[in-house]
Amino acid sequence: MRLSTRTVRIHQEQARLFRALGHPARIAILGILGEGEQCVCHLEAMLGFRQSAISQHLMVLRSAGLVEDRRDGWNIYYRRTPSSHAMLSGALKLLTRTRPSDVPHVHALGACPCPKCSPQHDKLAGSGPASRSIEHA
Repeated sequence: MRLSTRTVRIHQEQARLFRALGHPARIAILGILGEGEQCVCHLEAMLGFRQSAISQHLMVLRSAGLVEDRRDGWNIYYRRTPSSHAMLSGALKLLTRTRPSDVPHVHALGACPCPKCSPQHDKLAGSGPASRSIEHA
């Protein structure tokens, strides 16, 4: 069984988001912008980076849909997009869930033959040490 085109598209969007979050400076910029709209000169002062480096990071964040800007005379102000909070929350949920529901657990050549997927495993799943530790957590 292959992933649907829709699922592949979702995974591509998630990968784009994770690439945008893949640099500490971009995470720092998002943190500063979480406090409200900021100009590039403020980001320079806060982070100690050159304007050109900050602009490159902002470009990546903008293309990922996390940041938007507005011009006021010579100054350009950046802020998080209204959807950035939902995007970041969704990314965090993706990392913390145990198994993606949209990824089928089936090999391309047939059902998965591993012990975890065998019918006996389903019967034992509720009584193993892992399930007991989850129940008491």
